[in-house]
Amino acid sequence: MSEGAKLRAWQRMLSGRRLDLIEPSPLDVEIADIAHGLARVARWNGQTKGPEIFSVAQHSLLVEALFSSGSRDPSGKARLAALLHDAPEYVIGDMISPFKAAIGGDYKRVEAGLQRAIHLRFGLPAELTPDLAGRIKLADRAAAYVEATRLAGFTVAEARKFFGEPALAPGDFAVHLEPMRPERAERRFLDRFTELDS
Repeated sequence: MSEGAKLRAWQRMLSGRRLDLIEPSPLDVEIADIAHGLARVARWNGQTKGPEIFSVAQHSLLVEALFSSGSRDPSGKARLAALLHDAPEYVIGDMISPFKAAIGGDYKRVEAGLQRAIHLRFGLPAELTPDLAGRIKLADRAAAYVEATRLAGFTVAEARKFFGEPALAPGDFAVHLEPMRPERAERRFLDRFTELDS
């Protein structure tokens, strides 16, 4: 590549959109692309039990269910924010937390820029309030605990150490833990988005 030539920093989406990873525009974000991508990205680097991957789309549905059950009368927009909490991973993939910490700043900047564009596209504030972000993070950690102990081979002691023990009964959310084919996970994610975005 010649000196001064600009590196390609965009991804072509199945919708036809060209999403710039460095300066993403909300106009290039489509929910169909998000659902399709998240349903094909494996949680835990694919190290989960079952004949199918446990996808980020399924994780997102679990987080939203945990958030909704643990919050007092959450608004539809708050629930939508919970469903979309990992939406940037439709284009940048899912990295386990230890690797994200090792990479540091650049990954986090790209992820945050994508999250802002996604929020704006779907009528959410670019930045969530600290209270809402904190409540979603609690649901995310509860989901990680449940997934770790039910799907990813963690002992209860390990999961408590890394994620804390959730206040909710994990068994109440077993319906969300069956790994499913990507097409089904994509459809369930889209259906839930439609319910919350109406």
